[in-house]
Amino acid sequence: MLSLQITTALLLAAPILSAQWITYPTPGIPRLKDGSPNLAAPAPRTADGHPDFSGMWAPKAVNPQCPGGLCVEQMALPVIARNIATGQPNDQLPYQPWAAAQMKQRALDASKDDPHVRCTPPNFPRAWALPQYRKIIQVPDLIVVLHEFNAAYRQIHTDARPLPQDMQPIWNGYSTARWEGSGTNQTLIVESRGFRDDSWLDMLGNSLSSQTKVTERIRRPNFGNLEIEVTIDDPKTYTKPWTVRMDQIVVVDTEMLDEICLENEKDAGHLTGR
Repeated sequence: MLSLQITTALLLAAPILSAQWITYPTPGIPRLKDGSPNLAAPAPRTADGHPDFSGMWAPKAVNPQCPGGLCVEQMALPVIARNIATGQPNDQLPYQPWAAAQMKQRALDASKDDPHVRCTPPNFPRAWALPQYRKIIQVPDLIVVLHEFNAAYRQIHTDARPLPQDMQPIWNGYSTARWEGSGTNQTLIVESRGFRDDSWLDMLGNSLSSQTKVTERIRRPNFGNLEIEVTIDDPKTYTKPWTVRMDQIVVVDTEMLDEICLENEKDAGHLTGR
């Protein structure tokens, strides 16, 4: 299990908290009498009335509070970071036969070929489960998701453009979105295509293919939470579509830090199977 141990160590390694703004108070947020953020306050809205997803976010299982400010955060990986099938029947996905055989081989290899261990970008939706912070910047016609890991980014176009006809496979795929519903029940429906065939969804090796269609349904029911329902439809890898929740919690009174995985990286050359 060496490579899984290395993956976990890489994911949980906290950056050195010596940068500027690490304890800078977030302006303009609802607070309780004790000064803590009011997570149950109404979600902010944009000028055109849509929910505003702007802010910094972490997986729901990660506790963003850091008593005293400058300290090592106590991170807890969501179980879906290790196995995105957690909660599915038998904690497994509906594999095509070749994919089931691939998962058995990856278990024997202790997931040593995980692209993320080798410092390649984590694709979305996998990145929603990783403990690094994500900053969402929402402007008219575009949502940008910045990710601390390797200074990565994702673009979600909300200007009604169609997906490209000829998509060169990329890590995060190509994403367009539309709003559904009204008032406080508005949901952003994000459709993504054009993923690479070697994309992993978790530490065990559940994967995507170039035929994958990812649909994310994103809601902000209140100030403190994002509800993200992800449906994977990949007939090459799975016998039927399946759905998982990857909810987020807001992060305030701090700022993003670089986590450049490749800097002085020496682990990949030592990875072995069982």
